[in-house]
Amino acid sequence: MTATSRDLEGRTALVTGGAQGIGLETAKLLAAAGARVAICDLAESGEAALQALGGAGAYFRCDVSDAEAVERTVGAVVERFGTLDILINNAGIAIDGLLLRMKRDDWERTIDINLSGAFYFCKAAVRHLLKARSGGRIVNISSVVGEQGNAGQVAYSASKAGLIGVTRSLARELAGRGVTVNAVAPGFIATRMTDDHVQGENRERLVAAIPLGRVGEPREVAEAVRFLCGPGAAYITGQVLRVNGGLYM
Repeated sequence: MTATSRDLEGRTALVTGGAQGIGLETAKLLAAAGARVAICDLAESGEAALQALGGAGAYFRCDVSDAEAVERTVGAVVERFGTLDILINNAGIAIDGLLLRMKRDDWERTIDINLSGAFYFCKAAVRHLLKARSGGRIVNISSVVGEQGNAGQVAYSASKAGLIGVTRSLARELAGRGVTVNAVAPGFIATRMTDDHVQGENRERLVAAIPLGRVGEPREVAEAVRFLCGPGAAYITGQVLRVNGGLYM
């Protein structure tokens, strides 16, 4: 099957952390491809994000680290749209700090949101994805840090590496039922998170280490996610697609 600009017509996608950055750009691309998009976030900009989709979806407030809230949200999405075909686990936080100074609460919060949150959504969504007529899709947003590590980001790195493990294991579990599970691992992308955590000389050094010589844009990551959700990626599962300008090869 050849992908077209509306090749997700009639399908429903749920994007966590979809009110800004990579999540919002992904939601916009999926909506442009014909999907009905459910944005899940706690940001105050949720309604504005929904308007950016051109009325092609709905906004649901949900704390991804709350398993019961996740279950209710997935149920509400299916009740609203009738199906759930695509799950994008994008919600995440970064709390930096050297191991000797890291607080236990910061470690647990990072794991709860970045890793456990994705687990909760996969568990709540999978029974619906198994019913998807054209094959369900799960895309987990990991990070270059999840593969190469980074000093001062032990919690973030562990959570993103864990997502890759979830991706590969779940891909094996669900392949026989036609559901693909992949991860996208962005590098240094121009989002509010990276702006908050990488500044000054550190930013200059990081950009200098990127072979393509520039910071990536959220849209460039979203394009990779959108591809993995479409019919052209039907034979791809258990993979990590790196979008990092060559920072990690």
